[in-house]
Amino acid sequence: MLPNLLTFAGLLQLIAIINPLASQEGEMMSTQSQNRSKIVQIGDPVLRQNARPLSNEEILSPYIQHLIHEMTAIMRDAPGVGLAAPQIGIPIQLIVIEDPKEYHAYLTPEQNKERGRFEVPLHVVINPYLFIFSEEHQTAEFYEGCLSVQGFNGVVSRATSVRVECLNEKAEPVVINANGWYARILQHEIDHLNGILYVDRVKTRSLSTPENFEKYWKGKSVSEICDTLGCEKKLES
Repeated sequence: MLPNLLTFAGLLQLIAIINPLASQEGEMMSTQSQNRSKIVQIGDPVLRQNARPLSNEEILSPYIQHLIHEMTAIMRDAPGVGLAAPQIGIPIQLIVIEDPKEYHAYLTPEQNKERGRFEVPLHVVINPYLFIFSEEHQTAEFYEGCLSVQGFNGVVSRATSVRVECLNEKAEPVVINANGWYARILQHEIDHLNGILYVDRVKTRSLSTPENFEKYWKGKSVSEICDTLGCEKKLES
C-alpha cells in the first residue's frame, strides 16, 4: 500500500521508496538545519556572559570530547570558520576553528594576500589568553560577520598579529602565533568568551545585509566603502 500522500511522514516514506539517495540527502539537510538552529542569536543573555575556564579533568571528560565533535559539526554545517561554546548556549571557554581553502577560493590571489588569509586546519582552543603584539600593534579593517548575528556584516578593525596561549583538546598547553585572517578569527572567537560581539567593535555605518553588500560594495576596498558611507562621521549631540 502506498503511504498517505496527505501527510508529511507519508511523503518521506514515498521518497525513500522511490529514491533512497534523495531520502539520505533529505536527512542530511535536516541535520544541517537542526545544527544551525542550535546557534543562539544576539539578544540571548548567554552571549554577554564571561565564559568560565575548564579544568583538565573536564577537558578530558566524555562530555567535553563529545561537545567538541558536536561544535565542529555545527560550525561546518553553518558554515563558519570558528565557533565558541557560548554561541550554542554553553558559557565555557571552548572554541573550534577551521578555515579550509575552499572557504576563500572565491577571493582573488590579491585579496587573499591583502587579508593574509590561508588555510587553517581544524583545531581546538581552550582557556585562551590573548596577547596583542604591542611593539607592532598594526591593525587592519575588513568586513566581518557572525553566526550569532545573522543577516548583517560590517567593518571591524583588528590587530594583524596576535599570540594565544591555551590548551588543546588533550589538555596540553599550546602557543599560537597568528597573523592576518587567522589572527582576526582568534580575536573574534575569544571575544565571545568575554561576552563581546563584533557589533560592539563594528563601524556602525558600514553595517550591511549580505545581499546589499553584494549589490553595492563587492569589489570595492574597505577604505573606499567607508569614505562613501562616512564611517568616521560622529553624530552631533
